[in-house]
Amino acid sequence: MKSRFLLLLLFLSFSFAFAQPNTEVFLFDLEVKNGKYTFTKGKNISNNEGYDNQPSFVNDNQILFASTRGGQTDIVSYRANYDTKTWVNFTEGGEYTPLKIPKKNAVSAVRLDKDGKQRLYSYSLSNGESTELISDLVVAYYTWYDEHTVVSAVIEEQNLNLYVSNIKEGWNRKYATNVGRSFHKIPNSNLVSFISKENATWTIKSLNPVTGDTKVIANTIKGVEDMCWLINGDMLMGKDNKLYKLTINKDNNWKEIIDLSEYGIKNISRITGNSISNKLLVAAEIGALPTSNEENTDTESVSNSDSNSTSTSDVESIVQRNLDAYNARDIDAFMKDYADNVKLYAYPNTLQTEGKKAMREGYLDWFERTPDLNAFIKKRIVIGNKVIDEEQVTANGQIFNAVAIYEVENGKIIKVTFIQ
Repeated sequence: MKSRFLLLLLFLSFSFAFAQPNTEVFLFDLEVKNGKYTFTKGKNISNNEGYDNQPSFVNDNQILFASTRGGQTDIVSYRANYDTKTWVNFTEGGEYTPLKIPKKNAVSAVRLDKDGKQRLYSYSLSNGESTELISDLVVAYYTWYDEHTVVSAVIEEQNLNLYVSNIKEGWNRKYATNVGRSFHKIPNSNLVSFISKENATWTIKSLNPVTGDTKVIANTIKGVEDMCWLINGDMLMGKDNKLYKLTINKDNNWKEIIDLSEYGIKNISRITGNSISNKLLVAAEIGALPTSNEENTDTESVSNSDSNSTSTSDVESIVQRNLDAYNARDIDAFMKDYADNVKLYAYPNTLQTEGKKAMREGYLDWFERTPDLNAFIKKRIVIGNKVIDEEQVTANGQIFNAVAIYEVENGKIIKVTFIQ
């Protein structure tokens, strides 16, 4: 028990996601032409109170990031073409640094369980089921080199040390000590970059995961350890509210390319680009927008709310709380989230019950007759004031699938439509 406590303290000291500031994830279109950088269509795609960070691209349309809901951090999948968010997993532990696993229909993430256990897991994109990937290392940050090989920062004593792990063959090899949290495949090479903190001046180094060879590439901006590569070989780093670039063998120092304060961005933490470097994700805290913002016409809100005074994050929290009460068969807590005039429909528009009294009677009987009742959310989409859940329900020894569409107004569920 003492070792778990010490591990948790060490975990906190590496500033993962506990007691983190309120951060958001922004998506930008990026164009690089003749050395000039142009950023357009800046959009807050997380738009959620709390911690939203560690974004990554699955492809040019799908984005993963860690997001807080109901007091814990889980994996969100954002679809740019539909402007929608789907929760990938529903575990009791908190998930961080989600990445698509190469050549597999799954994502990986570092999970911190409530008992203090911290490990790297995979999560199926089909049903959300999780599998432990590396059982004997406390992984904090990582990247995939290929579908079998992970390069990671591992917590050991008072340091983060660099390991290469082969999931298929089951081996781990240490290649560097005192490293940072930023790992990236270097474009057009068989190398991975990492941040070395062995000296007072931090450096960006390359690693060959096959041979273990390392080489210095450049110094970081002072005190900054988050970076990304572009397909043209440029490196980007963010500090405060500004982005900087460094072109190897050309630039002597990091050069400022944009001030993002016009988007209300401050204290940039994570940045990452897509495979062809025409889109960029920026995770940062939110500051006040400039008083004169007439020219900033590209900033958009991700929330597609209808005429509804409840925020998108609150809508999802209400539905999740209601699901928890359903699984606990707590009729009072369950009914508390519904409006007095709530209506239940069978898809598309067959009215089943109207009003809380009729609904309570039906569900009270259902709860009393179903001791093994449990609904597992396979997939969730949140659009404005609507939550769409694909559910796998266990009841009286049988399992069936259903879809529930919730509509929330003024903090209460006013309508539910079921599809079976």
